[in-house]
Amino acid sequence: MTFALWTLIIGVLLIVMVLSGTLLNRLPMSNAMLYLAAGFALGPAGWAVVMLNPLTHAPILERVAEVAVLISLFSVGLKLGLPLSDRDWLLPLRLAFVSMTLTVALIAVIGVLLLGLPPGAAILLGAILAPTDPVLATAVQVESSGDRDRLRFGLTGEGGLNDGTAFPFVMLGLGLLGLHDLGMAGWHWLAVDVVWATAGGLLIGGACGALIGRLVVYLRARHRESVGLDEFLALGLIALAYGAAVLAHAYAFLAVFAAGLALRRVKEQSGVPHLSAAEATPLPSGRAGNETDATHADHASAYMMHAVRGFNEQMERIGELVVVLVVGAMLPFADIPADAVGLLVLVFLAIRPVSVWLGLHGAPISRDQRVMVAWFGIRGIGSIYYLMYAIDHGLPRPLAEQLTAITLAAVTVSIILHGISVRPMMRLYWKRMMKAVL
Repeated sequence: MTFALWTLIIGVLLIVMVLSGTLLNRLPMSNAMLYLAAGFALGPAGWAVVMLNPLTHAPILERVAEVAVLISLFSVGLKLGLPLSDRDWLLPLRLAFVSMTLTVALIAVIGVLLLGLPPGAAILLGAILAPTDPVLATAVQVESSGDRDRLRFGLTGEGGLNDGTAFPFVMLGLGLLGLHDLGMAGWHWLAVDVVWATAGGLLIGGACGALIGRLVVYLRARHRESVGLDEFLALGLIALAYGAAVLAHAYAFLAVFAAGLALRRVKEQSGVPHLSAAEATPLPSGRAGNETDATHADHASAYMMHAVRGFNEQMERIGELVVVLVVGAMLPFADIPADAVGLLVLVFLAIRPVSVWLGLHGAPISRDQRVMVAWFGIRGIGSIYYLMYAIDHGLPRPLAEQLTAITLAAVTVSIILHGISVRPMMRLYWKRMMKAVL
């Protein structure tokens, strides 16, 4: 396909999304559903202008999905404004560690019993399908840094954390298949893949976000330097946290998420009041506010956060479009076995609810919130990344074909079911919340 045709297709999609954005907000459907349909139409089953076989194009698809997830994780970190000492953080932590571990275990058991998978492949499948997606879950994420709604905060924090906490199980599955060194009695996996990679990723990302954020605010407030180019700051911090984590053999997903969290805390620790978008006036040459306000000691960090978050959210939407479009184009390559249908039904209607109810046992949330958290276990781009990562690391072709079919089916079902239900269910949730308050 020529470059001109590619630009024409992408241009049409972007313009259509702009023109239909308000209409979509009134309909029970999400942007991702339209991207998925467009990708399917452009793929082998339609006009055959996008030909991406997941088994032969795994390396490039892995990188595309990885970039989209990294941008989204950084954006999620920027959104979570509650202090880390707040007890509400226990909710996403329990979801990301306890509930996700239970989800991996339950899917692995079903994979062995129902699909006849070897234990390593079953654990790998569980790790691929367990993480919830921060890219496709924007409709249920926090709307401001001070949003204390437990449903929104829990789902947002879970999406930011469990794309990283699923990695040890991916490595365990690959190790049991002979594709990764687990060490004698699993010591390497436990010490490096679980303990160091998780803790190291959080520490490295947190340090990068805090140091760079404080340096920029200091230079702006004290010396009126480093003003503008906040887009470069966002991309640079993502790249810095990612590169440092990978070189240190830590999890880059957790590092980028922690970098966003730390950058968010720079503003809060400085005691600077949050400025809304309406209060921010444009800087010359596209900067994030007029130069006087952007370098004022009381406003510098607020303007920095506003500009970085705004740019990152736009990048997140573009990443969502590209990857979901690719998912739609890959669907004809997924030959879903009949016994896998039962697994998908169990994942959405039994495994996710059971793991959430067990993981949140005794948590201070309402019944409605528990039900909503159990339903909105959205699968998406993170699952595509882990699938491509496994294929790129030598997953045998028969297993690769089977896991590809199941993963693409799970992501497609999630995009459709959650895309249809998210707006009506969230409206009903808020109505019930308002009645309870009154």
